[in-house]
Amino acid sequence: MARDLLALSDGLLSGEIRGVDNQLLSMATSNELVSLGDDLAFVESFANVTAIRSGGELTLIDAGSVLYAKEVHRAIRSWTPNPLTNAVYTHGHVDHCFGVPNFESESGHPKTNVIAHEALPARFDRYKLTNGYNGVINMRQFRLGAPIFPDEFRYPDEVFTDSASITVGEVRIELHHDKGETDDHTWAWLPDQKVLCTGDLFIWVSPNCGNPQKVQRFPREWAAALRKMEDLGAEMLLPGHGLPIAGADNVKMVLSDTAEFLESITAQALELMNSGARLDDLIHDVKAPEHLLERPWLQPIYDEPEFIVHNIWRLYGGWYNGNPATLKPSRDAEVALEMAALAGGANVLAERAIELADAGDMRLAGHLIEMAALAAEDNADIQDTRAAIYRKRIQSETSLMAKGIFGWAEHESTNAAKALREGSPEQ
Repeated sequence: MARDLLALSDGLLSGEIRGVDNQLLSMATSNELVSLGDDLAFVESFANVTAIRSGGELTLIDAGSVLYAKEVHRAIRSWTPNPLTNAVYTHGHVDHCFGVPNFESESGHPKTNVIAHEALPARFDRYKLTNGYNGVINMRQFRLGAPIFPDEFRYPDEVFTDSASITVGEVRIELHHDKGETDDHTWAWLPDQKVLCTGDLFIWVSPNCGNPQKVQRFPREWAAALRKMEDLGAEMLLPGHGLPIAGADNVKMVLSDTAEFLESITAQALELMNSGARLDDLIHDVKAPEHLLERPWLQPIYDEPEFIVHNIWRLYGGWYNGNPATLKPSRDAEVALEMAALAGGANVLAERAIELADAGDMRLAGHLIEMAALAAEDNADIQDTRAAIYRKRIQSETSLMAKGIFGWAEHESTNAAKALREGSPEQ
């Protein structure tokens, strides 16, 4: 039996339901379709899909991920046989734009008109140029065993600059562009139904606005987009990830809180930058408002505020971090060798890293174990220590992104230690 998504959503927003893993909510893969009215349906998937049928036509807001597009297609076909005349990509991330060919391959199906912001085709072009790199990112971020990233894309047939509108039978859909998680983002508004489709501008967790392995995000513009949506008086919000939200007060609350979250972090970061602070100062001094971090829909379990600060620096300040030693640095391994020599050997650094980790200072432990491992790459015991420290560090982190990168470091050292021992019988 399908979950009552609106009841679960309302319970989380009111505080009546607690203890639900928001990461599971925002990355659900049930691929179940929930009817929200005669002409409106919502498919809860790794990236959600909104379906509108009217006048014998079907339009989708987003079209399914590269992994679950077939399941999304089956769910929608259980609801309507109407031909897919339009599909809107809210942005070009590969979890949102891979379902259209499944409809177009149906016997007698006309070609779908795919609509997106004008910057989206350049994203697909970039993905082709960086296919291998994106595969490696996915391995680290999602702990995949092999690089997985597509190299073929269904490009849009129609693009727009600032706004556009389409009609599905008797249903009018307004499309609006604002920068946010991406530079090609579109959000949709159904004015007569008062339904808002946010794409990834709202995803039931801390905004994905600082991903350390991805290209530029736009927090100030993102907040402004949320304020625009807040003023619409929407009575239902259908997000790119996570549960649908019903009730004008609930919709206004989550949009306002998410905007304030981004506005506060951005204002603090810019104030410090304008005072001449280094990136190091921003990372450790800028904090998200405590009252917002308590919200169930703003938990830092995918991205996190510290990463957003890095992104703000990159957006407004470039890549120089304020430390002149890093402008034209030595290789990391050269610095590590020098520090190991001063300390009395790589083992001394590794031992101190263990002490710091045991004391709970995982940040400083990370610096020292990296130096130890770089200064003694062929030491299996130090590789074991590095793996153990990052294994412990994973437990202290909240965001999937941090866990993924630290988990990958653990994986590297575990494999390195094994290879060193298998290749060196004396060990």
